[in-house]
Amino acid sequence: MKSNSKQKEDTVRINDAIRAKEVRLISEDGGLIGIVNIREALDIAEKRDLDLVEISPNANPPVCKIIDYGKYNYEQQKREKINKKKQHIITVKEIRFRPHTDTHDIETKVRKIREFVEEGDRVKISVMFRGREMAHQEMGHDTLNKVISLLQDVVKIDKAPKQEGRFLTAYLAAKK
Repeated sequence: MKSNSKQKEDTVRINDAIRAKEVRLISEDGGLIGIVNIREALDIAEKRDLDLVEISPNANPPVCKIIDYGKYNYEQQKREKINKKKQHIITVKEIRFRPHTDTHDIETKVRKIREFVEEGDRVKISVMFRGREMAHQEMGHDTLNKVISLLQDVVKIDKAPKQEGRFLTAYLAAKK
């Protein structure tokens, strides 16, 4: 049966699970006590009714701190949760138009683009040409310019309109 290596990395050794003979000991207030024998470190932690937690197992000797493990674990989880909240992955949303897209349909799609931009996403707007429409690319440019002009107050052009095969595309992002 395979063991999950990530799970091993996440677990922190405490008290008797620490295998080193000597450790660099840090007190609960953050002061360095010094390099002590593991038995001595465990006795100090036990006298203070706290746990001996291995903070840096790869150091030589390993760094251990005398702290309340429950409180330490809670703080770690809280910190991870806050970091996860701060993290926002910017995605690119695509909205497609046709050269003959009607005014009402454009307004509806512009409303949707506004929502995406307010959420912090980038938007790729594309005008798709079919068949003989390729001969009238200026109509596609007109549609794209109309969309951009309706969104001037909230977006900036990230990437100028460019013809890519049958598509005329531009990228929009929120104004800062």
